[in-house]
Amino acid sequence: MKITANEIKPGMIIEHKNDYWNVLKTQHVKPGKDGAFNQVELKSVIKGTKLNERFRSSETVEKVEVDEKKFNFLYLDGDSCHFMDNNTYEQVELSKSIAGEQYKLLKENSEVTISFMGDKPISIELPNNIECTIETTDAAIKNQTASSSYKPALLDCGIKINVPPFIESGEKIIIDTRTLEYVK
Repeated sequence: MKITANEIKPGMIIEHKNDYWNVLKTQHVKPGKDGAFNQVELKSVIKGTKLNERFRSSETVEKVEVDEKKFNFLYLDGDSCHFMDNNTYEQVELSKSIAGEQYKLLKENSEVTISFMGDKPISIELPNNIECTIETTDAAIKNQTASSSYKPALLDCGIKINVPPFIESGEKIIIDTRTLEYVK
């Protein structure tokens, strides 16, 4: 299905340069005198390579149709993540590289959406928000304004993010799984 460059969104799979690409990030840019374009960060579904590409607003790309199924996360095993379909009890094994850093956020029995191209799993989508516990964080510095200052924190899953200064070690927070940023 053909779509315009302005319709490209993160999470889509597109066909470009004789390969299938997972869209990681998009940024719409309108320079002063030139035409608008969409700056897109892509990752090859087959090779795993990354590519930054500019698409003019008038260009079209082929959006690849994928099948999406809901699965429950079972466990991690070396370089693999194991999932089960609740309806058919079919189990699927995915490489950690497909999940990227998000595999660290997987908790037992959490529901995810896996995209398939034919029979091959190509991407995984976690719930938008997930609850995590702060393992360690720096002490807040006095007289810092809360609006713009953030401090580094290490989550219980091993991911480092920035949190507001009032957050302390041991507190539960909610993070956005797409951007790995603090929500509340």
